[in-house]
Amino acid sequence: MDCAKVGRLILQLRTEKGLTQRQLADELHISNKTVSKWECGMGCPDVSLWDALSRILGADIPHLLQGELKRNRPDPGKLGRIQFYVCPVCGNLLTSTGAAAVACCGRQLPPLEPAAEGAELHRPTVEPVEDEYYVTIRHEMRREHYLLFAAFVKDDRLLLHRLYPEQEPAFRVPYLRGGSFYLYCTRHGLMRYPFDALTGGK
Repeated sequence: MDCAKVGRLILQLRTEKGLTQRQLADELHISNKTVSKWECGMGCPDVSLWDALSRILGADIPHLLQGELKRNRPDPGKLGRIQFYVCPVCGNLLTSTGAAAVACCGRQLPPLEPAAEGAELHRPTVEPVEDEYYVTIRHEMRREHYLLFAAFVKDDRLLLHRLYPEQEPAFRVPYLRGGSFYLYCTRHGLMRYPFDALTGGK
């Protein structure tokens, strides 16, 4: 661990939060001299302080340990590049529209990749109803095997339907053209369909 880099990052984050050395020290129940030593590169925080330091400074522990935060490119605003993440522990659903370090339940989550296997089996039925589409999927909805979400994605919009066990997998979406339709099955993973292929151009 490079204590000089860690100290510079602590100084940067403390300043961004508008905290004095004493205020940070009080939050951590240590002396402000200890914080000063860190920021001068004359030592690193004790392992017992990293959780609290991460929470107070708003940075994750791995980046604090490395002593640097890597900046992503600005979000271009194109939702067509969206990535989905599902926590294997609690089932939380998360999304990002660019490169991101996403974590849940203490685990780093990789973005889901659409799988070809099972795509035809899960293929939705999309029927026009007045000025909307009615989407249905033939799929069991038991706690051990169900659809977690369905999403319509286009460059400028995201329509997300969170689904639950015992709930019928059916819903309406506005009359839209183009874009992609995603389904996530707890057993078979993420599947992607061109939306126009599902509507048959209707």
